[in-house]
Amino acid sequence: METTLLSSVQMARFASHGFLRLDSVVPDDINTAAMAAMRDGVPDVPYGIPLGKAFPDDSFAHRLVNLPAVAGALRSLVGPDPTVDHIAVHVREPNEGQAQPLHGDAIIDTRRDAFDVQLMYYPHEVTADMGGTLLVPGSHLRLTNESDTGRYQNLRGQIRLTCPAGTILLLHHGIWHGGRRNDSARRRYMFKIRFNPTTPQVRLWDTTDLDDPEVRAELSTYFPWYEHATWRLEVYNRIALWRTLTDDNTFDVDYWATRVSNRPGRTA
Repeated sequence: METTLLSSVQMARFASHGFLRLDSVVPDDINTAAMAAMRDGVPDVPYGIPLGKAFPDDSFAHRLVNLPAVAGALRSLVGPDPTVDHIAVHVREPNEGQAQPLHGDAIIDTRRDAFDVQLMYYPHEVTADMGGTLLVPGSHLRLTNESDTGRYQNLRGQIRLTCPAGTILLLHHGIWHGGRRNDSARRRYMFKIRFNPTTPQVRLWDTTDLDDPEVRAELSTYFPWYEHATWRLEVYNRIALWRTLTDDNTFDVDYWATRVSNRPGRTA
């Protein structure tokens, strides 16, 4: 199967932002089939089923995950043979008058050396009045317990998704997000798949640009909702994640991880 792997700069952006956005990568025929399937009901899949066995060959979901850009991004993030944790169809009714609280899906997931990826697929255009998905960039490594963040209404730098039809978001499992209120006269659909890796998430992408200065620049990204001291903590967490992803315990940004890991004279 043909795939288009992510670059090191794109992987670093995922490590800092907690998501990647692929605009209009799904063609109209799959979007049309997906809309019909979501209206009629998408069959569930067993927890932990291998991706290759999860969806019938003629289903929109099978075609979706085998698109070169999607398959390549998934391979870069979770490896060649992930399992499907679960799927869900999220529907926001017209003028429904309420929004989903800001939350993380990870609940008690405290892993630092591995992560699941959630694919969110929007088969139709999402306009501003349709609400869309709210994301807080850079929140994925700030561990919370599901709805701990639900009392927050707005954070500086948050993103409320508007997008063309056929757009996909790929999210780190810990990112803070929520479905916004739909104030339009049209029902809003989103299809979600959560993927679990089955292979070490180490250098799975196109690493030819691993030494590109933009990698460090991405890992140093500042988001407006951070305080200055907590920005440093987030960069430290990204360094730890990048060390895991690259299997390089010497990688650093501005000497932060090297400084705090210094243990003179210790053998273990």
